[in-house]
Parts: sequence; C-alpha cells; structure tokens
Amino acid sequence: MIRYIRWCAYFCALLLAALLVNVARVQVWESAAYGANPANKRPAIERYAQPRGDILVDGRPVTGSRDSGQLLRYERTYTNGPLYAPVTGFSSQTYGTSFVESAEDGILAGTDPGLSAFPLWYDLARGRPAGGNAATTIRAAMQRAAYKGLGGKRGAVAAVEPATGKILTLVSSPSYDPALLSGTGAQVKAAWARLNADPAKPMLNRALRETYPPGSTFKIVTAAAALDSGVVTDVDAPTRTPDPYPLPGTSTLLPNAATGCQDASMAEAVQWSCNTVMARIGVQVGLREMVEAARRFGFNDDGLRVPSWVSRSDFDTDMSPDQLALSSIGQFNTKATPLQMAMVAAAVANGGEVKSPYLLDRITQDDGSPVRSGDQHTLGRAMNPATAMRLQELMVKVVENGTGKNAAIPGAVVGGKTGTAQHGVGNAGTPYAWFISWARAEGAPLPAVAVAVVVEDAAADRGDISGNSAAAPIARAVMEAAL
Repeated sequence: MIRYIRWCAYFCALLLAALLVNVARVQVWESAAYGANPANKRPAIERYAQPRGDILVDGRPVTGSRDSGQLLRYERTYTNGPLYAPVTGFSSQTYGTSFVESAEDGILAGTDPGLSAFPLWYDLARGRPAGGNAATTIRAAMQRAAYKGLGGKRGAVAAVEPATGKILTLVSSPSYDPALLSGTGAQVKAAWARLNADPAKPMLNRALRETYPPGSTFKIVTAAAALDSGVVTDVDAPTRTPDPYPLPGTSTLLPNAATGCQDASMAEAVQWSCNTVMARIGVQVGLREMVEAARRFGFNDDGLRVPSWVSRSDFDTDMSPDQLALSSIGQFNTKATPLQMAMVAAAVANGGEVKSPYLLDRITQDDGSPVRSGDQHTLGRAMNPATAMRLQELMVKVVENGTGKNAAIPGAVVGGKTGTAQHGVGNAGTPYAWFISWARAEGAPLPAVAVAVVVEDAAADRGDISGNSAAAPIARAVMEAAL
C-alpha cells in the first residue's frame, strides 16, 4: 500500500512540475506573443482606461479626453482641431497616433518610465501614473494668423525663432479635425476613408511632409554660396549676364519674368529676382560648392526630427551644367519643405548659424513637474557672418523696394525673398507662390521670427500667381503677430 501511495505522490509531483513549467512558458516565454495577439483586448482596455495627457499651446491645452462609457473608455478631444492638426496629429482608438500624439505617446498615455521616480512600483501594482503633458513652442496668435491667411487654399506656413530654432507656427491647409478619428465604429471608419480619398489631401502635413520646388527663394542659398566661395566679391558689380541666358551646353534660352536683368548685379538679381544672373552665378560656383552650400542649410538631410520626422529636402549631387543652372534658381529637381525654407531665412537672420528646429518646449508630469526640456542645438554654420549680414541687406531691399513690398511692416525691419516655382510636365502646372522672410522689431538686437509660406492654389489665374501677391501678405500677418 505504501508503495502505491509513493507512486501516487511522484505522479502528483510530476503533474505539479508540468503545471509550473506551463505557467512559466505562458508568463515568461510567450507573454509577449500573447500580449501582441490581436484577439487580446486587455492592452487596449488598459491604454484607454484613464484620460490622456494634454498637448499645450501658450500653456493652454488644445487637447482633452472624454469618458465615452464604452469598453475603451476615454476618447481624445481637440480644441480648434483643424487649426492645430499639423502640430498635434491624431490619437485614434482605431488608427493609432501621428505627429506629437505619436512622438510623445508614452508621456501622454502615462507609460513612459520618466513620469515616475519609482516606475517598478507601478509595474508591481499593475497600474500607471497619470498621463503627462507636452508643451509646444507654437504661439497661438501666429498660428491663427497663418491659418486665416491661407483661407483654405492649399499651402503651408512654417515659422521659427532664428536664435533658438523654436517652431512658432506650423500650418497646413486644407486641414481636418482629428476628433473625427478619435473613437471606434462605423463613423470613424467612414471619416478615415473620406479624408484619405479627398483629392485636397487634408491629412497631409504640407509644412513638414510635402516638398515643393522652392523657385526663386532658393536664390538666397545660391547667393550665400557665391559670397562664401569668392565667386562674387562685390554684390553691386555688373555680372555680364545676357538676357536671355543660354543654358550651358544647350540651345535653350533661360528668360526672366523681371525686366532690367541684362548685365545686372547680384544685388539687383536678388532684389528683382533675375533668373539669368543667379543661374549663371550657380554655374560659376560649381556643382561641388553648390551641393556643399545646400547641405549646410539642411538640404539632403533625411534625419531631421522635430520630434516627428520631416521629409528630406533635395538638391541633386550629380548634374550637368545646364541642370545646375536651373537648380540654382530652385527649379529642375530641387525640392524643399516649407520648414526647410524657413530654416534658410532663419540662417540669414541668425548671422549664418542654423539652429535645429524643434516643436516641444518641455515635457511635464500631470502636476506640472518637469520631466525634460526642449533640445536646443546647432546644426552648423550655413555661411560666414559677413555673408549673412550682406544677405540681410539684400533681403531688406527686396521688401523696401523690390518684389516683396507686400511684406513690409511699419516700424520693423523686414527682409524677404519672393518665389514663383514652375512645375508639372513642361512647366504646365499652376506655379507655386513662395515667400520667405524674417522680421526684427525696431530697436531689437535680433530678428524675432523667420517665416516660409507656400501657396499652391490650383484655382487661381496663372497670371495672378506670385510670391508677392499670394504669399507675402500671409508672411506679413504672421510676422506682425510675432512682433
């Protein structure tokens, strides 16, 4: 009898060992797979069991949370959703997150270890701290001015503080309300399908993710390259450039929209936007120096984060002389985001130094206790300080007595550059209107803001499209709000 009891005990011990091994297998080796299984709803239920932290503009929340009473309890809400959509992005229980909602998801959801001095305690208690807040560098008045200025036209505005790199404005138009995507169900799916099918692409962040031919605004980069390389030593000296200009190695003649460009100086070419002069100067600078100059401003960098990723702005590294001539006036394959062109204006305003743009000023716990601050750092020097000073003078002439008069602000020093970028097969598309600028209040030591505006209004009359008429008034409104 004792022998049978002993065998029974051995068998029970074996069953217990097998049970413990299986528990370890489920909770240790296969826990990640079970957690990631689409049929497992517990992570989603836990994620939305408490209100999400807020995104702040001027210290005030532009997001919120509402109790839906559903299994996924708290849904995201947005204040002035279309206005701030290019900044906040969306937080959807169906489609995930984008932009700041995505970049700082751990903070906002309360899962980031930095929110607690004792993160292990929350792991043991199977809980998490309240979601933290993300305070942006955006200024509400400037954001409203840019959004109102675009007035629903396709386009974008980006504005930065030259001395720090803070992004002060980030507007994309047309926009959308992220609240349409917050919850679950048929209405959310219908809104997602409708927004993605819209030919106006309201969910495209044109300020960060769309690249355009920058047109004549790129002439500032070419002028900087010419001065730094010594190709141009006197901006007021005649350049001996014919009008029209034969593109090197071809029979194609490059014309000017402006008059008086025959044998114009570089100063006159910037002031009146002479294609011929700046194209010839770009060829004289040469491919290697032009590529290097563009790189110093931020072109060909696919690693820019603000903290969301930014589309790469391109300047070709392998071109024939005629292609280089066109690229030097912002055509051919040259492409730039509005943020990149704001960085170009900011580099001139900041004495040649390019600050890395950033969108988040500080991250805090729910009670306002700091977690981390925005990362200010320099990307490098785009040009010599003397070159920047000279370009400031040239850009001021554009606004005071050139192609950018609509950007003038009484009592302030404003520098700018217009651009009308051709595009499409045979340049048949309606041109994009560009304006880049910076502004300094009277008596202030440094410019307070640098702006880039692009308007792609397909409904406008082709002859009415120009940087001065379509884009400069928007830039002026944003700069006035900044000052």
